[in-house]
Amino acid sequence: MAVLNVTETGNLETGTLQLPVEIISQFARLDVAVQAMAREPAIALDTESNSFHHYPEQLCLIQIATRHKVYIIDTITLKDIAPLKDVLENDSIEKIVHGADYDIRSLDRHCGFHIRNLYDTNIAGRFAGMTRVSLGALIEDLLGITIEKSKRLQRANWGQRPLSAEALIYAAADVRYLLSIRNILDQRLQTLGRAAWVAEECARLEEVRYTAPNLDTAFLSAKGSKNLDERGLAILQSLFQFREEEARRWRRPPFFVVSDEALIFIAANPTVDLTEVPGIGQTGLQRFGRGILQALRDGLAAPPIRRALIMAAERVSREQLERLRCLKEWRLSQGEALSVDPTLLWPMASLERLSRAPDTLSVELTSENIRRWQRDNFASSLRTYLQSLP
Repeated sequence: MAVLNVTETGNLETGTLQLPVEIISQFARLDVAVQAMAREPAIALDTESNSFHHYPEQLCLIQIATRHKVYIIDTITLKDIAPLKDVLENDSIEKIVHGADYDIRSLDRHCGFHIRNLYDTNIAGRFAGMTRVSLGALIEDLLGITIEKSKRLQRANWGQRPLSAEALIYAAADVRYLLSIRNILDQRLQTLGRAAWVAEECARLEEVRYTAPNLDTAFLSAKGSKNLDERGLAILQSLFQFREEEARRWRRPPFFVVSDEALIFIAANPTVDLTEVPGIGQTGLQRFGRGILQALRDGLAAPPIRRALIMAAERVSREQLERLRCLKEWRLSQGEALSVDPTLLWPMASLERLSRAPDTLSVELTSENIRRWQRDNFASSLRTYLQSLP
């Protein structure tokens, strides 16, 4: 582990990172940093949240790298980071992010920021034919540098202060190499003629927004809920409501209160002694036992939850199954020819619809799920293939 030196100005310097790293926890320093970022053609970005330690989760850090410096913005201490909005939404500055979906949703949820001119190195790596596309793997395979990506640090409590030198180096490394990775991947994509494919995918990703979970129906998504009867569902809903209230009161994730598995077990076995419920434990009983019992009683007294009538599934013929198998082979052959993940080339839901109605490709091409690059590069081949099927 490199030695981390903290200067009076809040700078961090480490030989392994090769760039100065500045921790920004004062508004005046943020303003200066934003002015520097605004002069750059591209910046790298990542965020850190504390979903394993706090509920609702908090946005704890925003890391931004330029060609000259890494900035670690302490959003817990600063609270007001409004100056960043203009930079992140500036179309003339490219934002390089790895696996941007979570970061986009987080910035929308916590700040109302919407990234523009996005370049996702995970997407780019997949279209460039990389067999390993995690950030650590791309850094190793493209730059020959190995960085530590431990689960312990990934799940660290990024909301605690002060952060350790180890955590800060880890956070800085997540953006330090993205500019170099982007340049290598883009050269490969230009050679392969797929740069426009990635650009379209990234433009679509820019439009992703955070959607709050529906707490009234969240219990229906719990693994095992489909096996419960109508009374069990009413109990499960009551238990979920209790857990949500406790999670917010303790400011800890719902699994800290009690696991989904334990709630399903109670809902399926409402007469069980709580000491026999797997996964609760003595501490859980002391903290939440009384509330669980009350929620159980409330669920027993509530009206049963009747499942929506499920229409009989359309009978799938052998011809349709065979047609789908052939369509999947077509997609696989396209992927093999291009040395790219075949699942990127055409959506499975579309293949399933075409297996049922192979003469509807023209309609299928108007679906919002079909990308322009997919239509331009694969529609003709797919049409010819469909015409050859029995």
